[in-house]
Amino acid sequence: MLVETDSTAVSSDFISSSPLQVAVLFLVFNRPDTTAQVFDAIRQAKPPRLYVAADGPRVARKGEAEKVAKVREIATAVDWPCEVKTLFRQENLGCKYAVSGGLNWFFEHEEQGIILEDDCLPHPDFFTFCETLLDRYASDHRVWVITGDNFQNGVQRGDASYYFSRYNHVWGWASWRRAWQKADMEIKFWPEWKTSAEWAAFWADSVARNYWEKIFDRIYRAEIDTWDYPWTASVWYHGGLTATPNANLVSNIGFGPDATHTVNSGSSLESLAMKALGRISHPTNIIRDVTADQVVFDHVFGGQAQRFPRNLMLLFRRALYTFLHTLRREQA
Repeated sequence: MLVETDSTAVSSDFISSSPLQVAVLFLVFNRPDTTAQVFDAIRQAKPPRLYVAADGPRVARKGEAEKVAKVREIATAVDWPCEVKTLFRQENLGCKYAVSGGLNWFFEHEEQGIILEDDCLPHPDFFTFCETLLDRYASDHRVWVITGDNFQNGVQRGDASYYFSRYNHVWGWASWRRAWQKADMEIKFWPEWKTSAEWAAFWADSVARNYWEKIFDRIYRAEIDTWDYPWTASVWYHGGLTATPNANLVSNIGFGPDATHTVNSGSSLESLAMKALGRISHPTNIIRDVTADQVVFDHVFGGQAQRFPRNLMLLFRRALYTFLHTLRREQA
């Protein structure tokens, strides 16, 4: 069961401090501290429409109902001219269906918009970056996502303010109804796609291909309660690209025991520093940056560590071959 409400509060491109014209979806749950920080950033951006979606508390978790109630109070304390809509679940649906349901609801009302979760703290430039690109690529079906995340460790990709990637990072992002309506949370296309020539051609890196096959196999078998992997699979299946800023514009402040997935603090991605983007310059061509994507797989998804055992085995085999070859020559 859910409760949906609708209310109105009383009261070359440049990064601007003027209020947003685009709507924001705020996905919240049970963390008052991080919710308050992210809400304060939203308050400074002053979107004209704020959608707040919240999963219901888990019955077995003592004290969670009180935390959920507090979060909902924080996330709707609007004090600027703004239309507020809420989708508050009374029962717990879990990460996959609560978030995807919230996104369905948001894009039923909006053609395009910005999405923030309760642990994704945005830089002020994030909002204008998203709004500018939402308008610029609204009718360009090659572009599916705009992310605020950058994991390139300060390396500039291309000559513009952003580049295009295969990876649709969701720690603060934006998209269009035209893209989200093709999201398949059950990835029904996966068995056929997995065995196709298109999937094989999608990856030059066999380590990455094997990694994602294991992930998508588990998603297809409903072994992981999440929405972001099915969304990634859907974007890739339809050939979508993600506009990625050349400065990190969102910091994940939610690592720790209260998180759903990012439970291990100490990650290099935890509370990643943010930097102003400045005046927005646009790439000449919409082409994926292969080198940047390789860095993401190696350092965000653990590709480098996955290759180490394989590389070690190759070195061992080469050394063994050289030794045996030398030995045979000496015995001849």
